[in-house]
Amino acid sequence: MVLADWRKMVQALQTRFVTASLAEGAGFVQAVGEACSSADVVPELRLGATFVDVSSREEAVAQQISAIAADHGLTADPTAVAQLEIALDTDDLPAIGPFWAAVLTGTTDSFKGHDIFDPTGRIPNVWFQGTSPHPTPRQRFHLDLWLPSEVIPERIKAGLAAGGKVVYDDEAPAFTVLADPQGNKVCLCTSAGR
Repeated sequence: MVLADWRKMVQALQTRFVTASLAEGAGFVQAVGEACSSADVVPELRLGATFVDVSSREEAVAQQISAIAADHGLTADPTAVAQLEIALDTDDLPAIGPFWAAVLTGTTDSFKGHDIFDPTGRIPNVWFQGTSPHPTPRQRFHLDLWLPSEVIPERIKAGLAAGGKVVYDDEAPAFTVLADPQGNKVCLCTSAGR
């Protein structure tokens, strides 16, 4: 089911609800907290002066939150959401994955499969992309910026206007790779086409 208020990012559905004040946002957050306190998967909320960002891994919870927002007279701005991941190219994941998990999160327990997830949400997700062995230096890191699909064309346009170029778009709309004038890359990613 497609939820108009929400956009699918890497791990969860996300949205932003616009509020007139911090107090209005706090009231909404309290209502969501009361309604979702018994949910198996509790949503994450971030309160700002004029917005509440919400992330939910459960579609039913997202629907419930949208209903609460409507009851509070709030409107969603799902085009305001974004999620940044950092990707590290490697030909030997077992050799470096535990190191990065320990350095970034304080424990190797956060290293699962090909990813590092900080359970506190303080750092972006880090994932490892397999490559063939190669001599150093070669670009090892690149950014994956997850955006709502309707935002991608404007971001590409802005990147091109700022001196960048499209270096790969064969799998668009799922992702498009841009490079800055020195060749450093960023993937603009969306759940569309996946």
